[in-house]
Amino acid sequence: MGTVHRVVFGNCRTMKEIGNESVQLMVTSPPYYNAPFDYPNLFKDYDEFLGLIDNLSRDLFRVLAPGRVACFVTDDMLVKGEKYPVVADITRLMLDAGFRYRDRIVWVKPKGYVRISRRSGVVIQHPYPMYYYPDNIQESILIFQKGRFDYSYVRELSSKILKKSKISLHDYNDHEWHLTVWNITNVLPLGTRLEKGIAAFPEEIPRRLIKLFSFYGETVLDPFLGSGTTMKVAQELGRNSWGYEIDRGLKKVIRQKLENNHQSDSKVEFRFRQESKKSRLSASRRQTARSVVAT
Repeated sequence: MGTVHRVVFGNCRTMKEIGNESVQLMVTSPPYYNAPFDYPNLFKDYDEFLGLIDNLSRDLFRVLAPGRVACFVTDDMLVKGEKYPVVADITRLMLDAGFRYRDRIVWVKPKGYVRISRRSGVVIQHPYPMYYYPDNIQESILIFQKGRFDYSYVRELSSKILKKSKISLHDYNDHEWHLTVWNITNVLPLGTRLEKGIAAFPEEIPRRLIKLFSFYGETVLDPFLGSGTTMKVAQELGRNSWGYEIDRGLKKVIRQKLENNHQSDSKVEFRFRQESKKSRLSASRRQTARSVVAT
């Protein structure tokens, strides 16, 4: 079965291109509020960031089918010495929009990729109480649901769709999908990767979520598409997809990522809104910000 993947270059505050209750799963990672290494000064202030999530959550309630799931990969953010409660605030905004809080999974990154930083190294310089600031090697995968799922839906699916949607019990047990802690290596900053200069999450995260919360042939949404990781995995797994992105400059990366998938029976469409001219920080500006933070 051929799949269709639609990329809209425009703001996800309103997703007017998508019909009511026509999406079965959302998987996304919002921009990390003014994160020094990836999004410095992207938002005027924290209220502007929360306003974006608020608008998104309300339109998400419209486009998501009853009983279906929305997943945010995110974490609290340390910016200029202040810690912002992103996880708690996204949860509050999603509840306000009408969603149920279903679960939270902790994504743990390998400890070997974290060095002693200026934050945790304070105790080494001052081995006394009140100097402790830990390094973070985890993020949250927040799972929300629009009401409750009607399982009679499953009984009405064809045997072909059920077969292609079946979850591998080997993966589920041996790879510990059944736990609330997932140990997954983050995307490493290799010079050859397509996501160079982009804060991408590993493909394993959307792969698990798409398999666990959608059926073959259904539609997956990523309102912060970035380099197109969620869309690529949806394509591989025989799901349709929608993606929203404000940076038109990422079109080449998204197209290349999908074409490298060699899915000849899939169709990719690009749509452009007038306001989608805003670009993310260039790699050179990110490098400058990274150097400033490190000094």
